[in-house]
Amino acid sequence: MRLFTAVIPPPAQLAELAHEVDRLAELPGADRLRWASRPGWHFTLAFMGQVDEELLPDLRARLGRAAHRTAPFPLRLHGGGHFGRAVLWTGAAGGLDELRLLAERADAAARRAGVPMDEHRAYHPHLTVARSRANDTDLRPFVAGLENFEGARWEVTELCLVRSHLPGGGPAGKQPRYETIATWPLGGAAERGR
Repeated sequence: MRLFTAVIPPPAQLAELAHEVDRLAELPGADRLRWASRPGWHFTLAFMGQVDEELLPDLRARLGRAAHRTAPFPLRLHGGGHFGRAVLWTGAAGGLDELRLLAERADAAARRAGVPMDEHRAYHPHLTVARSRANDTDLRPFVAGLENFEGARWEVTELCLVRSHLPGGGPAGKQPRYETIATWPLGGAAERGR
């Protein structure tokens, strides 16, 4: 299974972002971008890639402990940025230290469960809204369009384990489908499978 851990904003906050993205999609050059699938909008915490099924029981237990040790915290969608000419994103504001700590704990949980992880890098919270089709699009006008975006605050209360289903064949540009397979409340209680 191709897995990652994530924080998923609530529907009301995603609707606010959708309104902003609809405005961006009307800017010149927007057709040069592949807009991320809205049902898949999330903040990735730790990307694990392919995970063997036999590692899942230990991984779930360790992620549950990571969630239990992390108190709920406030967050909001905020502003925007880009990675080179490839990725347009919106960022986060609020409990960034707590979000980074949760990302570090999720990464450590995966490593300790035996998941082969990429080299550890500093966590940069972002929610991808679009990717350049040819890595040659000037994303600055789109970043400027997100500059004043301030989403409503919410309380992050759970850690999600998400399975990514990559598109196999079908129309060009088809995007992955994401399935939340387990959640753990922050600060305690038991895992909830989906």
